[in-house]
Amino acid sequence: MKYTIISGTNRSGSNTLKVAKQYQELLKNKGVEATVVSLEGVDLNQKTPDWAVVEREVLVPTDKFIFILPEYNGSFPGALKTVIDISDHRKIWPGKKALLTGISTGRAGNLRGMDHLTGALNYLQMYVHPNKLPISSVDKLLNGIGEITDQPTLSAIDQQLIIIDLLQI
Repeated sequence: MKYTIISGTNRSGSNTLKVAKQYQELLKNKGVEATVVSLEGVDLNQKTPDWAVVEREVLVPTDKFIFILPEYNGSFPGALKTVIDISDHRKIWPGKKALLTGISTGRAGNLRGMDHLTGALNYLQMYVHPNKLPISSVDKLLNGIGEITDQPTLSAIDQQLIIIDLLQI
């Protein structure tokens, strides 16, 4: 199984990328290797040769995706939508599995954005696991080196990652 974690924003220095890297480390501790794809610095105006390499070498062979989604205006970032739109959607998404984690500095952990992305991924014929994890007040949960140390949150993430591995979603 090939796992890919997509940090769903192109914003520089984002908390989203910090959480994506922590997911990668937590999976590694479970013996699962995962690639992190950051949208930071990606040219979203066109499908560049660099993005074509990411598609071919990372996204197409991926079996299971984990999307880390920040809340942008009550939804998920347009940068992620644009990446989906410029991708070779027939090769990358159909029949694959997705796990969603929403993050926000507010109270709802991007529940609405996860629902919006679920609709788009279902349209692309992906299987979205129902255990969507909203992480609220992420700015308060991250410590000085950008890691979540809050035990209830880490337990919720652990349960989510156990499900993706054990149930072979």
